[in-house]
Amino acid sequence: MTPAKLAEAVLAAAHALFSERGLDPAALPASTTVERPRNPEHGDYASTIALQLAKKVGVQPRDLASGIADHLGRTPGVKSVDIAGPGFLNISLDTASAGQLARVVVQTGQGYGHSDRLAGQRINLEFVSANPTGPVHIGGARWAALGDALARLLRATGADVGTEYYVNDAGAQIDRFGRSLFAAAEGRPVPEDGYAGAYIQEIADEIKKEHPDADEATFRVEGVAKMLREIRASLAEFGVPFDLFFRESHLHESGELDTALARLRDQGHVYDADGAIWLRTTDFGDDKDRVLRKSDGEWTYFAADCAYYLDKRERGFDRLVMLLGADHHGYIGRMRAMAACFGDDPERSLEIRIGQLVHLVKDGEPLRMSKRAGTVVTIEDLVESIGVDAARYALARFSFDSPIDIDVDLWTRSTRDNPVYYVQYVAARTASVARNAAEVGLTRGEADDFRPELLGHEKEQDLLKALGDYPAIVAAAAELREPHRVARYLEELAGSYHRFYDNCRILPMGDEPIGDLHRARLWLNDATRTVIANGLDLLGVSAPERM
Repeated sequence: MTPAKLAEAVLAAAHALFSERGLDPAALPASTTVERPRNPEHGDYASTIALQLAKKVGVQPRDLASGIADHLGRTPGVKSVDIAGPGFLNISLDTASAGQLARVVVQTGQGYGHSDRLAGQRINLEFVSANPTGPVHIGGARWAALGDALARLLRATGADVGTEYYVNDAGAQIDRFGRSLFAAAEGRPVPEDGYAGAYIQEIADEIKKEHPDADEATFRVEGVAKMLREIRASLAEFGVPFDLFFRESHLHESGELDTALARLRDQGHVYDADGAIWLRTTDFGDDKDRVLRKSDGEWTYFAADCAYYLDKRERGFDRLVMLLGADHHGYIGRMRAMAACFGDDPERSLEIRIGQLVHLVKDGEPLRMSKRAGTVVTIEDLVESIGVDAARYALARFSFDSPIDIDVDLWTRSTRDNPVYYVQYVAARTASVARNAAEVGLTRGEADDFRPELLGHEKEQDLLKALGDYPAIVAAAAELREPHRVARYLEELAGSYHRFYDNCRILPMGDEPIGDLHRARLWLNDATRTVIANGLDLLGVSAPERM
């Protein structure tokens, strides 16, 4: 029995009790959940439903718990239901019911852990969005790993997700980029406010070769195009696709800036002062009003942000999620105020996550290793140092707001203290067990012949419970925007599998005949392989069959 099925049984027991006692059915929730108790001696799962309902219907929690326990105890597969404290339900399953999960996982395959929890939500997820003026640095790599993992999680829980990269190809930084390339092509020093690094000379030489008579404007346009192609290639090699690369210049060329300004005027939040056009964001908690158009007629970056926000909303996205770097804390207040100026509720339409810094470390010292980009560590440097799988896992293993030091020595080590190796080793070991089983003629057999009641060993039960936790982990990771929950879960699952493997022999020894216990354990082995592979896939990490 899966936790979801047990939760349905708990709710059904509550329904039965309410009907029996004539209690108000409107107090019953549409769904409920069960959780693993911290102390295994308290049972396999726990429910607080009696505590949640007692006040609504005016019944003492323990009295309500007693009635629910009586009905739940008659459910096939439920071994016992005990009442603890003020009204907790501690539920134990019989061995066969618990063991059936192995069959469910294997038969569900890649879909195990997926749900429709976020069905109906249209989410625009914007991440990385590094300026096309240089290679993607290690901070951008963090957003790439986290953003792509979050997109996978949201889709796995039923959301309609569009992933987006905002290309800042307009404004002062692009002008500086163009001047830097033009200077490099002519053999002059890069301007003081320009961009440095060997990549500038490389791109300048390429453009000069292709366009011998290019002027500064050509260097600006061609430079952005080449840099963007490189960024796309770097992200693709990192396993991070985007549904859309949206150019800021499109907002200028299409007239969407004027459209956004008109919409904000209609809402009554725009005013003119000192020759400039302002948005009164202080009405919605911002620390100061923001300029949309300067006195010289130039649009501000914030004006483009407004137009981009409106563009996303008019494309049908009801929630915009943005993953931003540590230097964007001041961005939150103005963006929330801007959403409110458009008439939206920022709590519902806009979500901004701020990440912290990440460093590549060796021998305890931060590395400054990029030859192309000066002192910046690029995504290519990271991958060259520890590989794509380790890089993605390391970056997704920590919450957004945690600074990270990625130790090159640790993440390249083929030992259990390397988290990605520890998890991938289980993927490989389970695949190896399946191959070895086939060689000796051991197969799972037909599903109807599976004997789940044989999986009664303590380590088998522990592993089954861990497998049962996976759907709830995925749902929580998606809803809380915390991909690291999946990584930490996989490490715990790996530990449960290793303990199972060390204590419960799967393959027959010598001339030992193949029996139902061998087959049942092979189901459990293959179920573990399924969940490990599914979880790693959500993080964009491979599940190797051999290591």
